[in-house]
Amino acid sequence: MNVTVENLAPCKKLLRVDVDAQAVDSAFEAAMAEFQRHARLPGFRDGKAPRHLIVKVYARDIEADVKRKLISDSYRQAVQEQKLRIIGAPEIEEIQFGRGQALQFAATVETAPEFELPEYKGLPVRLEARAVTEADVERALDVLRADRASFQDVARPVQSGDFVVVNYSGTCEGRPISDLTPTARSLTEQKQFWMHVQRDTLVPGFTDQLVGAQAGEKRTVTVDFPADFVTPQLAGKQGVYDVEIVQVKERVLPELNDEFARAFEAENVEKLREGVERDLENELRYKQGSQLRNQLVRGLLERVQCELPESVVMNETRHVIYDIVRENQQRGVTRETIDKQKDEIYSYASRSAKERVKAAFLLHRIAEKEGIGATQEEISGRIVALAQQYQMKPEKMLRQLRERNGIGEIEEQIITNKVLDFLQLHAHIEEAPPRPGSGA
Repeated sequence: MNVTVENLAPCKKLLRVDVDAQAVDSAFEAAMAEFQRHARLPGFRDGKAPRHLIVKVYARDIEADVKRKLISDSYRQAVQEQKLRIIGAPEIEEIQFGRGQALQFAATVETAPEFELPEYKGLPVRLEARAVTEADVERALDVLRADRASFQDVARPVQSGDFVVVNYSGTCEGRPISDLTPTARSLTEQKQFWMHVQRDTLVPGFTDQLVGAQAGEKRTVTVDFPADFVTPQLAGKQGVYDVEIVQVKERVLPELNDEFARAFEAENVEKLREGVERDLENELRYKQGSQLRNQLVRGLLERVQCELPESVVMNETRHVIYDIVRENQQRGVTRETIDKQKDEIYSYASRSAKERVKAAFLLHRIAEKEGIGATQEEISGRIVALAQQYQMKPEKMLRQLRERNGIGEIEEQIITNKVLDFLQLHAHIEEAPPRPGSGA
């Protein structure tokens, strides 16, 4: 067999493979013998039909079988001989095939990027010397209390921090806001709408103008929509709202006592504090671990320059764009706004995709060098965890993963996490003072 390799582009090659005529004829002989052993022809016992009849009846099947096997085997052998790291399936072009002549075919393939692994042990990273404080615990307890707060009507003017129930309707340029942007109904009119009287609720400056009002009072509120307002049709313009104060409410936090603690399945306040502190410490460790891992990946990316396979980058770019569009739609951003930003979205997605793809190749190479893999037990454990998360039987989760080839994704995730654990274990960690205002 003769193999030549031509570079078409970075990470893209053309393999030309020649298999000599003798090997082709041998493959035909083997295929005919196999067909003769298993063929069923009328008037003959299984495996006893004469060879010339087998060739006549099954000629096309024999030829297809020989071609498939020869191309598959010789392609695989060529890749091994040339020590190529192939990505995805090849594009095969048959050039010549038939009995008594050499098989010739070409395979266009994408390959993994070629680079030298940098020194990945002892990568420098900085870790903020943070610890969970009593103030952190108190803030977390206040959040729990706020979640269980009650709201009492008060017969006094609105104060900052109150909650108000209002009816309002808004105009812009003398027209209902819905005339300018039909999808922004919530900005146009609401009945019995709850608002927290604090800065930047709904529209900056809106609730500030309600301070001092009484229940039953009506006020005219004028606001300036910011230049970067989420609804571009209103950006930089002025809105006028007719507002009726229906109710003024004061938020009342529950007392922090044993009864409150039992609502969160804690024996008493002390146990609740311990549980909150433990949760905050787990959250802090997770944040610190994520920060370290991000620094480690960034350090690897900066140490390697290489070309990347185009199809892999494009596929990842599509995934990033899909995620960006979905997140924006969930936030209420209109399709029109997203379309106007498509160039910026694509540019960001392309940069992000290149970094993700490059990092994946780097981590994969480290896994190869260090012999890091995923065991069947680890894969099964992850599948069971996913089944519990989505509240389904593990058998059903396994079936769904197999249908979309998701087992490989799970294996890659496990290996990636183990490589990052390895890098973190061998990193050179320098403690840094916490940034002002950073919390647990």
